[in-house]
Amino acid sequence: MSYIELLGTIFYLWSVWLISKREILTWAVGIVSVLLYMALFYQIRLYSDALEQVYYLLVSVYGWWRWSTPQPDTGKVLDVRYCPHRKFLLTAVVTIVVAIALGTVMSRVHLLLPTIFQQPASYPYLDAITTVMSFTAMGLMAQKYIESWYYWIIVDIIGIGLYYAKEVKFISLLYVILLFMAINGLVSWRKAAKMRKA
Repeated sequence: MSYIELLGTIFYLWSVWLISKREILTWAVGIVSVLLYMALFYQIRLYSDALEQVYYLLVSVYGWWRWSTPQPDTGKVLDVRYCPHRKFLLTAVVTIVVAIALGTVMSRVHLLLPTIFQQPASYPYLDAITTVMSFTAMGLMAQKYIESWYYWIIVDIIGIGLYYAKEVKFISLLYVILLFMAINGLVSWRKAAKMRKA
């Protein structure tokens, strides 16, 4: 285990714990984690995961702004809520299509850009699925949609096996912990939404 992996893991766990509590500090802590993981994933040739960190960086900045800016119509900051059904269905379809397309590209990226990606990507389709689902989950989370946690739960389950196979066992263990934290986050956010409606 490298220092990058250890520190990235600590900051990532802290960020997930903060987000389950709906704390705005999650975004600053998450940015540190993103930068550390970007370096790690490039080193171990999980290229989709490395590129994913750029997206996380941008969405973290947006999430930080979105969570702290009062809504113009109510003057209140955004609270947890359910995603409208049609929007959620469209999001799921787009996620699947983009994941297949990204997996196809990543399976050939070493041929397309050999100077940047010198070796074939490992598990390009599984890596792409978790990447695109993570993109979707992060976008939903920045909007405080409860359904984001369902995406995280699926990503965590796949991630446990993927990272174990790549022999980054500390990150595989991290995903076991994240799975339980995602379940806890889902329960916590659902309770908060229910209490708001009561």
